[in-house]
Order: sequence, then C-alpha cells, then structure tokens
Amino acid sequence: MQLEHVAPGHARLSLAVADAMANGHGICHGGFIFTLADSAMAYAANQRGDAAVAHHASITFLRPGRVGETLVAEAMERTRAGRSGIYDVRVSTTDGALVAEFRGHTRTLRAEK
Repeated sequence: MQLEHVAPGHARLSLAVADAMANGHGICHGGFIFTLADSAMAYAANQRGDAAVAHHASITFLRPGRVGETLVAEAMERTRAGRSGIYDVRVSTTDGALVAEFRGHTRTLRAEK
C-alpha cells in the first residue's frame, strides 16, 4: 500500500493488485480490498493525536479488483462525537470504476492511567 494523502478526517491510499493477491477465481481477494479500506480509515481517524481503533466495519463489493489494476481507497470522516467516529471509504480503480463501498466506526482509546 502507498499512502498518497493524509489529513485529519481524510486519507487516500493505493494498492497495486499483484498475482499473489488473487483468489481461486483469479480476481483480487476481498480481504486485500477490505484491508486497503480499513487502512485508509485508520489514517483518516488518527490524525488528531488521539489513538482511534476500528470497532465495527462493513464492506459491499460492487465489482472485482483485477490483477494488474491499482485500487485507490479514499476515506472521509462523516462524524465524530465523543469517542466515536464514522468513516466512509470508496475503493475504486485509477480510472474511477467503483470496486467497493466501506463504512467503518472507530472508537478513541482512553489514556492508560
């Protein structure tokens, strides 16, 4: 994965899909797409100095990622309230074809006493 942009509440990462990432159908394994989206959320959620971790996430796969394509995950913060955050991540190809939509919920950790 390559970190392309990061700011509070926003991040963009990319991933070149290699042969080793293909599943039994010859397309990108969904676990790699999920990991890319989850990582984009993590960068977006952790830019304010508080440690935030995922506490729930879901993904909808809309088309396969193919070997040789570069996937781009763009995370946007939708809301932060207290220790909770909600993030939407759009995963697409470099030419804009939508691959997956991810929604993640974060929880800010309390400092150890």
